[in-house]
Amino acid sequence: MNNSHIRVPYLVRIKPGALSRLGIYLSRSGFTNVLILTGQLPDAVTQKARNGLEENHIHTGPWIDVDDNSFEDVVELFTLLPKKTTAIVGLGGGKALDMAKYLAFLARLPYLAVPTSLSNDGFCSPQSSLTMHGKRRSLAATLPQGVIIDVDVCLSAPRSLWLSGIGDLVAKLTAVYDWKLAFHNKGEPVNDLAALLSDATVHQFLANPSYDAPGMALLGTALMLNGIAMEICGSSRPTSGSEHLISHALDATSAHPHLHGLQVGMATYFVSQFQERNTEILADVFTKTGFWDALRAAPFSQQEWLEAIRLAPSMKEDFFTVLSLRDCLPEARRILDEDPLLKGCFV
Repeated sequence: MNNSHIRVPYLVRIKPGALSRLGIYLSRSGFTNVLILTGQLPDAVTQKARNGLEENHIHTGPWIDVDDNSFEDVVELFTLLPKKTTAIVGLGGGKALDMAKYLAFLARLPYLAVPTSLSNDGFCSPQSSLTMHGKRRSLAATLPQGVIIDVDVCLSAPRSLWLSGIGDLVAKLTAVYDWKLAFHNKGEPVNDLAALLSDATVHQFLANPSYDAPGMALLGTALMLNGIAMEICGSSRPTSGSEHLISHALDATSAHPHLHGLQVGMATYFVSQFQERNTEILADVFTKTGFWDALRAAPFSQQEWLEAIRLAPSMKEDFFTVLSLRDCLPEARRILDEDPLLKGCFV
């Protein structure tokens, strides 16, 4: 990859009250005519943004409510985009942000990400997750020029979304190791800076995995830096390994898939044992944050998980991970039978 073309956010605000100041941030950047794509948000959250935009004379036109993140819908939006638009703002959850990011990519306009929860690292990744003819696809896009995270707003979102974000974050521990396995076994190049950045973000969060404003700010910062790590190396390798393959297999086969980060977090715990590293670290953070309790409240299917682990190596062509070294199914069965921390997490 030609590293001279790396684009990273230049506007970053991760703090309490940031949403009320969205209009100020846009005005300072010269974005006075913007299009806002949003999801279904509480009125109080929407009003915070609207008040700040109006006070700073930011023209938005009608806000676009996103129900479905489809490629076909975003192309239609592109054809209807007002010519005076100077930036695209994604406000809300994953679907709205993915649509806004790809629309900005098509229109070659600046994009600003304003996530209202931190369930995964997608808000600052160089891809958009869209459906195309009903099938989920990851399409190349560009990183946001701005990331605005109001940690108070994120704390008001369901706690399960915070836990999902933790699950997606700790996956970097197994993903980076899988990347290095691919280097040693297949000669796949490793970008050391991207690997170091992704790995370091996890340990930074683990220093204070708390459900409060400082902890939420740490999580938001870590997930944002994961997206930048992907941009640095031009692939998802520093953030996605065998644990994501298992989650993708679950998405394809499970009768009732869980939140992405909850699946990935649990898969990371299994993979850490396949890799024989970091298991105690994961067990500790999952205990401290209540991750295990959330899974016991809505347990996984043991049969579906074993099938997902069997299918996982075939989910992505030429993607070497620990699952490529050996059949890990016997180990997975043993973990399910013997690990006391998993009691109640599977039925």
